[in-house]
Amino acid sequence: MAVGLLGTAASGLQAFQRGIAVAGHNISNVNTDGYSRQRIELGTRPPSFTGQGYIGNGVQVNSINRLFDQFTTDRLRDTTSTSAQYDTLFNYSSRLSNLLGDSKAGLGAGLETFFNSVQDLANNPSSVPVRQLVLSEADSLTGRIQGLDQQLSSMRDEINNGLGTVVNEINGITSAIADANRNILDATTQGAGQAPNDLLDKRDALVGKLSELVSVRTVEQSDGSLNVFVGSGQSLVTGFLASPLKITQNGFDVRRSEISIVSGGFAAEITDNLTGGKLGALLDFRDQSLNKAENALGRIAVTLSTEFNRQQNLGMDLDGQMGVDMFSFSQPLTSAHAANSGTGNVTTTFDSANIRDLTTSDYILGFDGTSYSLTRVSDGQAVTMTGAGTAANPFNAEGLNFVVSGTPVAGDRFQITPTRAGAPSMTLLISDPGDIAAAAPATLSEATNANGLPVNSGDGALQLQSVDGTFTPLVSGITFTYDAVAQQFNYAGDATGSFAYNPATDSGNSFTVAGMRFRISGTPATGDSFVAAANTSGSGDNTNALLLAGLQSAQTMENGNASFQDANGQLISDLGARTRSAEITSKAQASLKSQAQESRDALSGVNLDEEAANLIRFQQAYSAIAQVVTVANTTFQTLLSAVGR
Repeated sequence: MAVGLLGTAASGLQAFQRGIAVAGHNISNVNTDGYSRQRIELGTRPPSFTGQGYIGNGVQVNSINRLFDQFTTDRLRDTTSTSAQYDTLFNYSSRLSNLLGDSKAGLGAGLETFFNSVQDLANNPSSVPVRQLVLSEADSLTGRIQGLDQQLSSMRDEINNGLGTVVNEINGITSAIADANRNILDATTQGAGQAPNDLLDKRDALVGKLSELVSVRTVEQSDGSLNVFVGSGQSLVTGFLASPLKITQNGFDVRRSEISIVSGGFAAEITDNLTGGKLGALLDFRDQSLNKAENALGRIAVTLSTEFNRQQNLGMDLDGQMGVDMFSFSQPLTSAHAANSGTGNVTTTFDSANIRDLTTSDYILGFDGTSYSLTRVSDGQAVTMTGAGTAANPFNAEGLNFVVSGTPVAGDRFQITPTRAGAPSMTLLISDPGDIAAAAPATLSEATNANGLPVNSGDGALQLQSVDGTFTPLVSGITFTYDAVAQQFNYAGDATGSFAYNPATDSGNSFTVAGMRFRISGTPATGDSFVAAANTSGSGDNTNALLLAGLQSAQTMENGNASFQDANGQLISDLGARTRSAEITSKAQASLKSQAQESRDALSGVNLDEEAANLIRFQQAYSAIAQVVTVANTTFQTLLSAVGR
């Protein structure tokens, strides 16, 4: 049926009024984040047939579409997630790197000052003020190590709080996305299938905010609802249902926060599957930087204490007594998993003889029903153990001893954190300056006559270097007598025996007898004697002080390949490299995000010039079609006038 001239004009008026409204809506939202500009799609109304052919009946609004591209939006979402991740990672990494690498407040300065005081002691072993300075610097060193650990612990608390905050934000957004799905479906139904553009923009904006917190993937369903997935496919939003995340405690360590997803009333831990965004950055920093820093700081504390105590115990103090431990520290932390069902127990201690083999990793000791196996957490690699796991013959691996007891069942696991407690537990045990063992507990000198004059005729010399853990205080002493014919030293006294010495090939070499290590040089004559005796007046002896000072550069870490300073420098270097990498990646991702945003804005952003042109175009069209109404009215009035006559 013919619509007529007036109907045609009315359709145009309505269409161009809608066009003006759409352009005005675009202009009003020019600064609205996430808004996609809309475009009115016009089409001809069904024509009417006349005897002369079909005649048009005007225009109709087919749809109002938003200018949107899923690929561009996904690209912006991905770059937003990665950019937020590396921005956060760089922020925390730089703080950690600056803390430990500070030239004045860092550990390196404390180690240098402490060992400088020990070197001063070696230069003046009898000075009580110098000894007091060593204790003061030792106390400062332990305080510095504890202080650094406290700041690392504060960062751990900050990370845990941050995880809780981010999880709450994620839950709020996913709940809003589920509500948006419902609103979009209702609006689409009410609109006879037409897309509710503003609601779709709102949902996309919510997903964009979510991607700043964690990397997500989305799948649109046939009904228009959007499903959101995280990790390795865990569903955060399915239709109108949001599955919340939850902070849970680690099965081994209650201080370690884990992330679980709650579905059907059950919580499943998904921490290892989460990446991207601020949440991924917090987890990455905690596991890859903070844990390593705490363990590395603790390893230095444990190794320094062990090696210094070892040498201190091999020296003699001002009272003529063998030295005692200078530092104390905690043994490794061992915890059973909360899900263990057996009665097995593990006790872990440091293997002081192989303390240089300590790493910065944690370990998992698992039982498969038949035997135990050890896995390094840092790289997931299996670690070979020796021993039987008993008190008499413990399992041994990488500077640690493990004694197992009880009755474990298959699947039981135990976490060993060897060095993390080393830094906060390191304390100074000695308060009396006289207890510092600067002297050697024995002397080794050329035999003398009743007048105290040397009696040897050769030019041989024996020089005491150190004593080891097998040394016991001398009572009657040990006399070494050389036999030039047999080319050997015979010794008697507290220990008896002999050893070969050829002046032509052995001069300058070191030998060990009864726990005493000494160097022999020159060519002794037959009958030449040397006497090892207890050091009864060693206040001026600096033999052991020199050895204590030498620990500063001794290769006592990293399997005998690094000193304390080297290990600290390696930690700072690793942190600096990670920080620099995070900074570079952050800048690169910011550039990619900017490019993705520009691509999205080029398609979906509002261009005021274009919208102004649209307004003029629709206004002019509206004015023009209004003239058709005038013509229709004139025609109608003419007809009325004609009929009226």
